[in-house]
Amino acid sequence: MSKLASSLILTSRPVSWINTAYPFAVAFLLAGGCIDWRWIVGSVFFLVPYNLVMYGVNDVFDYESDLRNPRKGGAEGALLERSVHRQVLWACLLVAAPFLVALASGGGGAANLALALSMAALLAYSAPGLRFKERPFLDSLTSAVHFVSPGVYGWLLAGGELTLAPLAAFGAFLLWGMASHALGAIQDIEPDRRAGLGSIATVLGARRTARLVALWYVLAGLLVLLVPGEGRWAALLAVPYLCNVLPYLNLADRDAGTAHRGWVRFLWLNYLAGFLLTMLLIYLGWRR
Repeated sequence: MSKLASSLILTSRPVSWINTAYPFAVAFLLAGGCIDWRWIVGSVFFLVPYNLVMYGVNDVFDYESDLRNPRKGGAEGALLERSVHRQVLWACLLVAAPFLVALASGGGGAANLALALSMAALLAYSAPGLRFKERPFLDSLTSAVHFVSPGVYGWLLAGGELTLAPLAAFGAFLLWGMASHALGAIQDIEPDRRAGLGSIATVLGARRTARLVALWYVLAGLLVLLVPGEGRWAALLAVPYLCNVLPYLNLADRDAGTAHRGWVRFLWLNYLAGFLLTMLLIYLGWRR
């Protein structure tokens, strides 16, 4: 495998591919869509090209700070050699463009607007001049949009209306995403401060950030209770995430790096929560 190909795979974070493809695919079907070409193209796009753009742009423009971060260089973030930076950016454009053109041709105005905003959020998070990732609170919001927007787009692409139930579900997902980003930011407090980078965690500190994370997880669970019927059982999925952050509610900034263990557990919790949510959706579909 060539250096560029291996760099592209590593920078796209294969461990996280499902986190963006799943929301799109499920939302599209729940909104009344079927397994047609739009579902297939959209699922493939949000599985790999979308993640390549999200993380590839980030890894290129975060190179200097990533050099100081011991977590980088593996599954939690590629440390791309300077020699492939330009090639990675071109690959992001060339891989994503055909999918975007195809999807835009099959979507209405609302869906295409959601897709455009989704892609804009990817670039705004890391690109020079915007760098939302260095703007405290906006960093967590933008990161959450990266994962919620594929679901919103899938819902609108299938012709779904944004009534109370989907708004509650997407709102809960947004809070979950904000909490999860902030949790990940805790472990990077020291390297971010040494690099002069701002984040929600560098501003609030480890203790207050962890408490805000716990609050957002609780609010996400409560918001799911607005979903009618037995779908509200999904609120229980917030419990393991809440338990995961509890050990860090009194964490001192000097010990912020120990929150990495919580981040690793979080990555595995995503697979458990995804499995349980899938089982719930299958059950609800069978009951109908």
